[in-house]
Amino acid sequence: MNKLQLADYIVFFIYFIAVSSYGYYIYHKKKSATASSKDFFLAEGSLTWWAIGASLIASNISAEHFIGMSGSGFALGLAISTYEWMAAATLIIVAIFIIPIYLKNKIFTMPQFLSRRYNDKVSTIMAVFWLLVYVFVNLTSIIYLGALAISSISTISFEWCIVGLVIFSMVVTLGGMKVIGYTDVIQVIVLIIGGLVTTYLALSLLSEQYGFGKDIFKGLSILRSEAPGHFHMIFDSSNKYYKELPGLSVLFGGMLINNLAYWGCNQYIVQRALGADLKTARKGILFAAFLKLLVPVIAVLPGIVMYVLHSKGLFQQEMSDGAGIIKPDHAYPTLMNLLPAGLKGIAFAALTAAIVASLAGKANSISTIFSLDIYKKFFNKEATERKMVLVGRWAVIISMVIAGIVTPALKSLDQAYQFIQEYVGFISPGVLAIFLLGFFWKKTTANAAMAGALLTIPISTILKFLPVWSNGAFPDYPFLDRMTIDFVAIVLIMISMSLLMPKKENDTHAIEIDTSMFKITSGFAIGSIIIVGILSALYTVFW
Repeated sequence: MNKLQLADYIVFFIYFIAVSSYGYYIYHKKKSATASSKDFFLAEGSLTWWAIGASLIASNISAEHFIGMSGSGFALGLAISTYEWMAAATLIIVAIFIIPIYLKNKIFTMPQFLSRRYNDKVSTIMAVFWLLVYVFVNLTSIIYLGALAISSISTISFEWCIVGLVIFSMVVTLGGMKVIGYTDVIQVIVLIIGGLVTTYLALSLLSEQYGFGKDIFKGLSILRSEAPGHFHMIFDSSNKYYKELPGLSVLFGGMLINNLAYWGCNQYIVQRALGADLKTARKGILFAAFLKLLVPVIAVLPGIVMYVLHSKGLFQQEMSDGAGIIKPDHAYPTLMNLLPAGLKGIAFAALTAAIVASLAGKANSISTIFSLDIYKKFFNKEATERKMVLVGRWAVIISMVIAGIVTPALKSLDQAYQFIQEYVGFISPGVLAIFLLGFFWKKTTANAAMAGALLTIPISTILKFLPVWSNGAFPDYPFLDRMTIDFVAIVLIMISMSLLMPKKENDTHAIEIDTSMFKITSGFAIGSIIIVGILSALYTVFW
C-alpha cells in the first residue's frame, strides 16, 4: 500500500531524534571550537578513522544509489556495480599517492591547492566550476531522486518532500564538519541495515514467486537463471547498453579517470580526510573501500530482482509512467512499498539517511569553497574566524534553496544515475589532468593549467554533439570513452604548452613531495590486498 503506517512513522521518528540529538551533542561538546573556521569546515583533528570512513560513504551513497543505481540495475544489470567496485580500488590509490600530498602541504580545499601550485586565476575558475556542478548537478539530482522516492512510498507530495529534505539537510550541515562526520556514522549504520532489509525482502519475494518459500539463497540462484544477461560486468559492442558501459573502459580508461577525479580531487569527498593525520586518514579511506564492496548488494540487486519480477508480468503499472513507458528509476520505490509496516520505516529511514548525509556533505563543501576561496580571497581578506563561519552557514542556506528551486526541472529524467555520471564527466578529465600533472610534474605551468581548465568542457561538448552536428560522420563515442579522449587531449595540450612556454626562473609555485610519504604500513598493505583479491574474484566470476 502506498502509505506509511504508524509503525513506520515511529521507526522514522526514532531515527530522526537519534541523528538530531547526537548532532546536537557533538556540536556543543566543544563550544569554544565553533568560532574556528578550520573546525567548522574540516573538524580538524577531531574525526577518528571510522568516522572518516563512514562519512566518506555516507556522503557518497545517496538517492542516486538507492534509486538511480537500482534503476540502472533494472536496465543494465550487475555491470553498473563497476562504479562501486572500481571505486574501492581507486580509494587505495588515493590513500597511498594523493592524500599524503594534501596533508604534507596543509591543503584544506582543492582551489587552495590550485592556487598554491599554479595561480589564483586557475584556482578561481575551478572554484566557480565546482560550485556550479555541486549546486546544479549534485544537489539537485539528489534532492530530485530523494523526493521521488519519498513521495512514492508516502502521502507527502513531491514538492513538500523537496522542502523537507532541504530543511533537514540544512540543519545537519549548519553544525559544521564535526557534526556531519559523527552523525554520518549513524547514517551509514541506518542506510546499510535498511538497505540489507530491502534486499532481503526482494530476494525472499522472488523465491516465493517461484514456489520456494522465503529462501533468499534460492532467490539468488533464480536471479542468475532468469536474468543471465544481467550478470555480466563487461559488455561487448553488440550489447545495447555498450554506450553506458563500454567494454574494458569500465576498468581502465574513462572509469579510472572518473573515479580518480571523484575520490582524489573532489572537495566534498577529500575534505573528510584533510583534518586528520596521515595514518588516521589512510585507515578511514581503507574502511570506506571495504564498505564500498557492499553497496551493489543493497543498491543493484534489488533492481535486478524487480527486472525479473517485471518480466514475469508483475508490477507493470508501478514500473511505468502515465504513458505506459517503463521507468527503471521506479524499481526501488516500488519494492519499498512492498515492505511490511515497521520494516518500511527502516527502509525509509535508510533512504532519508543516505539523502541527508550526502546533501550535508556537498553543502558543507560548497560552503568551504565559497568561504575560503571566493569570499575571503575577493570580498573580505580580513574576515575573522567567526565571520567566516557565518558566511559558510549562509552559503549552505542559499545553495540548498537554489537547488530546491531548480530540482523540479529534472522530472523528465529516465536513469538519473547515468545523467549524473555523464555531466559530471564533462569536467572530470580536465580536473584530473590539472591535479596529476600538478602533483607529479614540476614543469607544468599555470598557463597550461588554465588551458586545461578552460578546454575540458568545450572538448567534452564537441565530442558529445559532433556526431549530431555532422549527421553521423563523426563517431558517437560512449561517454566514458569521451572522458578518456578528453583527458588524453588535455594532458597533451598541457605538456606541450609547458615545454613550449616553460616557467620563469622566479616562478616558485611548487608542492612539497617526499617519497617517504608514499610508504604504507603492513596493516594497510594487507587490507589493500584483501580488497584487490575480492575484486579480482568478482570480475572473474561475473566477467
